[in-house]
Amino acid sequence: MIIIEAFFNPRSVAIIGASRSPTKIGHVILKNFVSYGYKGRIFPINPNADKILGIQCYKSILDIKEKIDLAVIVIPASISIKVVEDCIKKKIKSLIMVTGGFSEIGNVETEKKIGEIIKKNKVRLIGPNCLGILDLYTNVDTFFLPRSRMARPRPGNISIITQSGGVGSSIPDIMAKENFGASKIISYGNGLDIKESDLLEYLNKDPTTKVICLYIEGIKDGKKFMEVSKKVSKVKPIVAIKGGITEEGSKAVISHTASIAGSSEIYTAAFKQTGIVEVDSYETLFNAANTLANSPKPSSNKVQIITNAGGVGILCIDSVIKNNLRSASLSKSSFNVLKSKLKPIASINNPIDLTGNASTEDYLVAIETCLREKDIGILLIALMMQVPTVSPDIINLIGDIHKKSKKPIIITSPGGTYSEIHRRHLQILGVPAYNYPDEAVKSIKALCDYYKIK
Repeated sequence: MIIIEAFFNPRSVAIIGASRSPTKIGHVILKNFVSYGYKGRIFPINPNADKILGIQCYKSILDIKEKIDLAVIVIPASISIKVVEDCIKKKIKSLIMVTGGFSEIGNVETEKKIGEIIKKNKVRLIGPNCLGILDLYTNVDTFFLPRSRMARPRPGNISIITQSGGVGSSIPDIMAKENFGASKIISYGNGLDIKESDLLEYLNKDPTTKVICLYIEGIKDGKKFMEVSKKVSKVKPIVAIKGGITEEGSKAVISHTASIAGSSEIYTAAFKQTGIVEVDSYETLFNAANTLANSPKPSSNKVQIITNAGGVGILCIDSVIKNNLRSASLSKSSFNVLKSKLKPIASINNPIDLTGNASTEDYLVAIETCLREKDIGILLIALMMQVPTVSPDIINLIGDIHKKSKKPIIITSPGGTYSEIHRRHLQILGVPAYNYPDEAVKSIKALCDYYKIK
């Protein structure tokens, strides 16, 4: 674990293959370290440059006198063996090989040779054919996508392990847009040495990770994966999506990361046995992780809906039932409280329909009454911010209630720019908030599934 820690919190980094050209991978990675908050020493390696981005360059890793904790290798596969051997001579124990052109295109021998070298010398390697690491707390960023094209999310408590660099490249962008916080995003590519099991073990002890997302195409050591996943899922939720579940997708996996995809039924069974929550889409992966990271354990899977739009409330209850969750019921005392305090036209059932002229105060009465109701396990609030009788201060008020609540509170607030601004504000306050009702309900299902499995 000490060596793996060096990947995420190195005191010094060498970028082997640093480039002066802004369009080259080696330039983007160097700029990530130089310009965006990394605090350690940076050593660009390029035999044809004296300085890049104002930093002194070295012709070889062996020319550096200082100790190097991490080397990021961004050179062609054809010269990769010599570079790895030089890193070993320099006594560097942690390598990230971004370079592609190995077993994923049939170049098995070179990859095998590198594997033998690092194993013999007790060196750990992430890759090849990967993006590497994005750590939002230490600002280690080997993702070779410029920030003008791929935003980085704010620091948070969700970590992602992905076999695919393409999936990895879209994850930060999506999380930033939805205002989800991330701790670490790791793309491990071909998994020559460090694989998903090693990363799960590391994240299990990482204090900034509360929920782990997993995108996998194929697992090489199934036994270890099962053992590790079972142990980790008892401590932290793991939400997974499997790539290559169709025959055509399975064939594509082989040429993508040189993995054998395997039967989707086998993976589904393995996930259930090990306590992993399986989802079927990108969207649900992030939403489920967000809800798990920001919600207490529900006392049941009974959902109570509060809405100021009858149609949206109907969509919510339909989705609750379709996702094998249950509709909560109000006790007579709760019913009487709401009947006495809400407008006469309000429908007190499930959903509780406050109607289109509902005020912020109406919402607060309904929310606080439902939080006291024993039969309710989860509160789903459909909040149409377009209605002028709902004041913007409802967002901070819900944030305060959520912070103290022992029941999960999930928001769906359908709409465009105005609604999105308020959803993003809710996310900052730690309240899971989604555009469409179905997104919110699927995240609730993942929450209930995790605690049911656990």
